[in-house]
Formats: sequence, structure tokens, C-alpha cells
Amino acid sequence: MPDNRVEEKYKRYLLLEKGLSKNTIEAYMTDLHKFSTYVAQHNLSYRDISYIHLQDFLSSLHDQNISPRSVARILSGVKSFFKFMLLDQYIDHDPSELLDAPKIGYKLPQVLSVEEIDRILSVIDVSTVEGSRNYAIIETLYSCGLRISELTSLKFSNLYFDEGFIRVEGKGSKQRLVPISETAIQKIKNYLQHRQLINIRRGSEDVLFVSTRGRSAGSMLSRSMIFQFIKEYAELAGIKKEISPHTFRHSFATHLLERGANIRVIQEMLGHEKITTTEIYTHIDRNFLRQEIIEHHPRNRK
Repeated sequence: MPDNRVEEKYKRYLLLEKGLSKNTIEAYMTDLHKFSTYVAQHNLSYRDISYIHLQDFLSSLHDQNISPRSVARILSGVKSFFKFMLLDQYIDHDPSELLDAPKIGYKLPQVLSVEEIDRILSVIDVSTVEGSRNYAIIETLYSCGLRISELTSLKFSNLYFDEGFIRVEGKGSKQRLVPISETAIQKIKNYLQHRQLINIRRGSEDVLFVSTRGRSAGSMLSRSMIFQFIKEYAELAGIKKEISPHTFRHSFATHLLERGANIRVIQEMLGHEKITTTEIYTHIDRNFLRQEIIEHHPRNRK
């Protein structure tokens, strides 16, 4: 049977030694639960697992119609778990070492044009507390290329408007300085005039963007709240694309690349640990260039 103690030690390892965020750790443990369920169903322990068992486990995931992308993610988590057990001397060999991940299709992220972003912003009523806040949120997401978790945790003490920077806490509690546009700064200042009307809860005084509704009023905004109002504004603006807060991060990186920014600079701005993560935007850029040629080259005009 699976050993719950080694799972708890692995969870602490992800937090204390790997420095992963709470959300990332939860994702790892959710995927590990799928594997531990398989181990329990077959009356095995982690020490019993062989390469053949792992192949059978992957086959069982395919039988459940789990997508290749999700299978690859689960396998990555299982490999990480076995590496930990080997490091912790719980096992003396790693049966996952030679296991190959399934091939997955290459999926480019959804991107908005500058005109589409302006259309979304144009439907926001900035005369209200919520409207001024939401405008500032979208402008900050797009101006700085932030993750949603980085946006919700943004604090007053991390704003350096005179210098034109904000301090962001990214994955694994890693901090970075990100330039912020004058437009985003002005929209945040406009929101701050409205924020004075909100009864801020104790403990949230340093939180920049706070909720204005229900029981959560005066405290940190949830991710779901931001997802919801972005979806509503996109519909009002007539945007047919399936978008989320992360779409503005993708758009930020793509627009920088289209206008000649160095990919290493974009990597630094986004807080990507590996350049390969940032390189996805070079593929988007190629699509953009191809579309520009199709639309504007005289040989492609009818």
C-alpha cells in the first residue's frame, strides 16, 4: 500500500527545498493521488513499482480518456516523486527513469490584438469603484505581463511608481522587478481615489486590489472574480475568443516580440526560469509574420 508518510515528506520537500507555490504543490499532489490510487488498487507499495507497472499505469490513464497533455503532466509529477524517493533513500533505483512522456500536440496560447484590448477597456464604466479597479487590473496585467496570482497578491509596498517599477512575487516566492507603463500607473492612481471609499479589512491594508462585494469586501480579490469580469467585458466588447486573465500575459509577450524586443528580456519580464518556456512566443510571432505577408504582399492580393 502507498506510504502516506513519504507523500507528506515529498510535499514538504516541494515547499521547503524546491520553493514551489501553494497552487503548484496542490497540482503535484493531485496528480500523485492518481498514481497512489493505482498503487493501492494493485496492492503494491512504492518500493514494489517497476517500469512495467508504470507503463500499465500510463495505459490506465489513456483508458480513462485523459488527454495526452494531462498524461504528460501526471507523468512529470510521478517522475519528480520517484526522484525524491531516490534522493531520500526510500528506494534504491528509479523505475521511471527510462519512461517516455506521450507526444502532445503543440498548442499556441490565445492572444488579443491591441485593438481588441482597447475594445475591452472601452466597455468599462470607470466612474464606479469596481469599474476603476477592473480597468486598472486589466491595464496592469497587459502592461506588466503578470500571472493572475502575482496580480492578486500585489501590495502597496511593492509599488515604485517614481522609478517606474513594481516588485512582483512569482512562482516559488521568487521576486523580480517589472517595469510598469505610465498608462497603468495612472489607471492605478485613478482606482486609488475610489479605493478610499472601501472599508478595508484588517490584514488587507497593504493589498492593492480588493473586493467590493459580499463577505469578501475589503479583502484580497479571488482569481475567480477576475476571471468572471474579464469574461463579461469580453462579451460586451464583442470578442469571440475564449480569453482569461492569462490572455493578457500572452498578449504582452507577443506584442513585445512583434515589435523587436529581445527574447531574453521578455524571459526576465515574465519570470520564466527557462528560455524554452518563453520561446513559445517566437512561434506566435512567426504566425503573425505569415499573416502580415498574406494580407499585405501584392502577390497575395486578388
